[in-house]
Amino acid sequence: MVPNVARQVAEQVRTGFGLHLSTMEPVTSGADQHARLWLAQAVDGSRYAVKLSGGGTPAGLVVTAYLAEQGVPGIAAPLRADGGRLSIDHDGRRLSVVPWVSDQRALDGPMTGAHWRAYGEVLAAVHEVPVTDELSRLLPAGGAAYPSIVTATRAVAARLRDPDRADLADPLVVELVGVWSTVADQLGVLIREVERRAVDQRDRPGPNVVCHGDPHLGNLLLGADGHVWLIDWDDAVLAPPECDLMFVLGGVLAFAPISAEQQQAALAGYGRIDVDPVRLAWFLAVRALDDLSDWTRQALDLDAEAADRERAARIVRGLVSPAGLVTLADAAVRGLDPEARAVRSG
Repeated sequence: MVPNVARQVAEQVRTGFGLHLSTMEPVTSGADQHARLWLAQAVDGSRYAVKLSGGGTPAGLVVTAYLAEQGVPGIAAPLRADGGRLSIDHDGRRLSVVPWVSDQRALDGPMTGAHWRAYGEVLAAVHEVPVTDELSRLLPAGGAAYPSIVTATRAVAARLRDPDRADLADPLVVELVGVWSTVADQLGVLIREVERRAVDQRDRPGPNVVCHGDPHLGNLLLGADGHVWLIDWDDAVLAPPECDLMFVLGGVLAFAPISAEQQQAALAGYGRIDVDPVRLAWFLAVRALDDLSDWTRQALDLDAEAADRERAARIVRGLVSPAGLVTLADAAVRGLDPEARAVRSG
């Protein structure tokens, strides 16, 4: 039997978007704790992603609608409701509908060379679209949240340096105390470099383009003949291209190293690029601190489900592994030459 919320949503989709849905299956693979997502099938057999978003802004819907209008490949444009709206209100949350384009996440593989090339082509096309006044108003600057990310990282570090009795009674917390102690020096370097080089980003800004902001393989869907779709634009920003390219050049695309062959295929699709190593390292460092502090907080939540805590802890272990994002970001910032110029690739 369809849960009550799903029935209400299905009725709103019918009245607001003109779609008659026959089934709605909850999707639980996403990391957005403020959203609910369903795979819905209409009576004509077509399928849609129906989403209730409780946080953020509607910027992601505006961006994808605009990118699709500009002919950018690999973009699933949201359906428009009555009056041309991209979403409708459901108890204070945004209800949106997007065509369900594929069941195959790139994170689950397998990605062919053609998929990697198409991934690079999609990023390049996104970065080439003109930035409208509306996007300038809606989209935040990439990396602008770094002060709160640094504060959150310091707060988690403080808790794990001095855990209370309840924490020490939990084996997973004890493990995380040990994990954070082993990377304390790396985190100190990353925090210092993020704060110090933020001034460089302000005084020496790069070209601001539309960036997805989180184009890892979990947000990439695979199709036939090497086609791909880049989804989940809730973190879209205006930033230098390095904000997105760090997922290829920084080696963090799939929470594991990207091979030289895969990187070459993605860059062949992207085309000629100028990469600033300082900006690249800075975005890597900000992302490393954000991921590590956020997933650690979820693993430390003693009231959460055991399976959710263990999943978060597993991601933390990957982040601090020899091939993990924390390690890669630390190497990138330590390897910066103060006199380094932008390097050309392509």
